[in-house]
Amino acid sequence: MNKTERIIPAQESVYLDGPKPRINELGFAWQIFRQFIKGFRTLHFVGPCITVFGSARFKEDHPYYQQAVAVGKKIAELGFTTMTGGGPGIMEAANKGAYENGGQSVGCNIKLPFEQYPNPYMHKWITFDYFFIRKVLLVKYSYAFIIMPGGFGTMDEFFETLTLAQTKVINDFPIVLLGKDYFQPLLDSIDDMAKHGTISPEDKKLIFLTDDVDEAMNYIKTYVKKNYKVRPRRRLWWLFEKR
Repeated sequence: MNKTERIIPAQESVYLDGPKPRINELGFAWQIFRQFIKGFRTLHFVGPCITVFGSARFKEDHPYYQQAVAVGKKIAELGFTTMTGGGPGIMEAANKGAYENGGQSVGCNIKLPFEQYPNPYMHKWITFDYFFIRKVLLVKYSYAFIIMPGGFGTMDEFFETLTLAQTKVINDFPIVLLGKDYFQPLLDSIDDMAKHGTISPEDKKLIFLTDDVDEAMNYIKTYVKKNYKVRPRRRLWWLFEKR
């Protein structure tokens, strides 16, 4: 591959490409505002949610895909909405498990030139242009987070959610790593961080590691039942909020 060739082709307007004319910056800020408002209006009444993160690359015959289907089913049985990044792989599988078992299934999709397309197992979804908007919405409506095996994107979502809980920007909602073999090297690295003093030993308590879907769901159920009473949000007719 040529050194100058982009793996992900850039859009015409590259928002991380240094200062632009002020009118361009204003247009970019307005675009962000519009996407946030559209996201808020689309997802305001979908909760309470449990967000499932994971790779887009696993196919239907992969054990991780099949486990994610079971996760979506269990979330539906708890009465929660399954929220994902809206794409294929583990995201599709979790949405599918909820969708086919009477649960609500929603997604926050992202525009990419490869891999990412809205999967067919969602009752409602929204597609974003920017990762940072998408990540805010994936966290905003959820009371728990399940991280399944994935790549850079999944790790980005995991560590951002973990940082928000560590710094008390969000409440310390359950953060479950599902897949001991896959995540153990990562947990070893986190132990090494604590050893070097870059995190506190207590920070690791924010993470629950398991291989068992039922154990993961019982952990989430116990925490939410103990700490929260979730009520449906009231729709306001004067804001044109429809059922």
